[in-house]
Amino acid sequence: MSPAQKTEALLQYLNQTVSWYRQLDLQRQMVAEPDERLALNDNQRIANQVVSFSFEFARAEAETLERAEAGSRGEAGSSRYQALRRMAAKLDQQVRTNQQELQSLRQKLTEATGGQRASLQARIAQTQSGLELAQVRRDSIRTIAEFVSGSSAAGLGAAGIREKIEALARSVPGVLENPSTKQESPAAPGEQAYSAPAGGTSKSTAYGVWALTADIFALSGRIRTVQNAIQATDALSQTSRELRTPLVNTLRELSKRGDELAGQTDTTDEIVLVQEKAMLDALTAQFKRTAASVLPLSKQTILLGLYKKNLANWRDALETRRATELRSLLARLTALILILAVIIGGAALWRRAIFSHVRDARRRYQYLLLRKIVFWIVIAIVLVFSFSSELSSVATFAGLLTAGVAVALQNVILSVVAYFFLIGRYGIRVGDRVQVAGITGEVLDIGLVRFHVLELVSGGEKTASGRVVAFSNAVVFQPNAGLFKQIPGTSFGWHEVTLTVSADSDYRLAEERLRGVVSGIFSQYRDEMQKQYHHMEKTLTTAPAGTLEPTSRLRLVPSGLEVTIRYPVDLVHASEIDDRVTRELLNVIDSDPRLKLAVSGKPPLRLRTDPSG
Repeated sequence: MSPAQKTEALLQYLNQTVSWYRQLDLQRQMVAEPDERLALNDNQRIANQVVSFSFEFARAEAETLERAEAGSRGEAGSSRYQALRRMAAKLDQQVRTNQQELQSLRQKLTEATGGQRASLQARIAQTQSGLELAQVRRDSIRTIAEFVSGSSAAGLGAAGIREKIEALARSVPGVLENPSTKQESPAAPGEQAYSAPAGGTSKSTAYGVWALTADIFALSGRIRTVQNAIQATDALSQTSRELRTPLVNTLRELSKRGDELAGQTDTTDEIVLVQEKAMLDALTAQFKRTAASVLPLSKQTILLGLYKKNLANWRDALETRRATELRSLLARLTALILILAVIIGGAALWRRAIFSHVRDARRRYQYLLLRKIVFWIVIAIVLVFSFSSELSSVATFAGLLTAGVAVALQNVILSVVAYFFLIGRYGIRVGDRVQVAGITGEVLDIGLVRFHVLELVSGGEKTASGRVVAFSNAVVFQPNAGLFKQIPGTSFGWHEVTLTVSADSDYRLAEERLRGVVSGIFSQYRDEMQKQYHHMEKTLTTAPAGTLEPTSRLRLVPSGLEVTIRYPVDLVHASEIDDRVTRELLNVIDSDPRLKLAVSGKPPLRLRTDPSG
């Protein structure tokens, strides 16, 4: 192998060593456990020694290459240097001669007079110019000679490898700052950081499914990093063996030649003895130089084996931990599936029990809705506790989330809460007649946040106005927007008719005749009203006061006597009943002259609907 090829191979080996050393940064970032920190400390110490031995070998090889290169070009460099030195010496002599001549002319100038003085001044100027030219030439030759001398000593081409080696050594701070302490590598600055938490995170005692999955992926990445370090170590070890093999062969050959010289027949010839001594001295010097290169590589091979063993143990520990966490993840997933299956099965049994034991459709709907809400809440809790790793963080997150949702959706939340009041025992359902904010109608549907009402025309008859009104469920909690509904199983309301008669009229007759008209009409649907009354008694926890019968009351007014008849009506036939009452009252007033009205002309008769009862 030529010196240039050896130089290139040596530099590649050093670059490979430096790159291998820098992969310790990746190991340092993934350390998580105390045993991993111990392994990293061992690797750091071994890596420092490996790098130190690499540069020790490189310096020894550089010295050998410099000696070989200096020997191969010694004559050419020496002859050129000697020629330059002779030329520089000649120019030195010329400078000294010119200086002596210039000094002599200046002495003569002090004694000269007249025309001699002008001649001497011209000669002094000429000699001064010649002296300056000689000095410039001498300095130039000296510079060239020094460059030739320096390039021969420091070396150009292959011999300049020492500077490149030191430049690479400076790229590994803290390891090769002092070449004289190569055998005892100082601790790298990075080692001081091992007592602090490294890039990994310590294994938690209670992992959730999500955390276990993330940790398994992280462990896989760390195993790949360690495996890459093992491969880089194998590559560096292989390069070290390739560099070491020819050197070991050279040592064997030198040992063989030394044995041969030592085994030659003894002689008393002084010339032969001198020659043998010179050969042995040369072999000894060459053996020392070669051994200086072989020993670092031999030590390095042992250290790389230890380094690889540490990495293999580290990888095995990571693989064991990954297998353990993978089993834990599978166990948790299995438990989660079983829990979900139990919850789904319980929900199915709950649904079957509702359909089997609850006959009322309204109550069944309520139980089914409650089942659905409980089912999804339990599912959400199970999933949260299964996937979370720290319950405290889950509680904090849930609290913050709840506070934000409560502020942003307070009206919606209020409507959802009101929904459960609306579907309660005394709540509303589809088909109920209600009055909300002065609007009377029938409930079309009840949603989670609002309900819709089909508006009915005023007067109590079941006639749609053509409009559907939407109300928020939160109307339940509004103090000024009353929600009125018909008692479940009933369909009646209270209407009243008012007639004003003169003050001198027989009030008993007026009350009797008017009440008799209303009672006659009421008798036609009295049985239906009694059924609704009995149903109302069964529905309500307390018995209602009064009965569903027409009543009358009298009141004095400035214009006379006001007679008011109040009577219950079936809401389905309310308009028809009011029309019959009005017609019968008008007929009675026209046919009986004893009923004197307070004013002449059309009687002041008023009909009022009182749905509140």
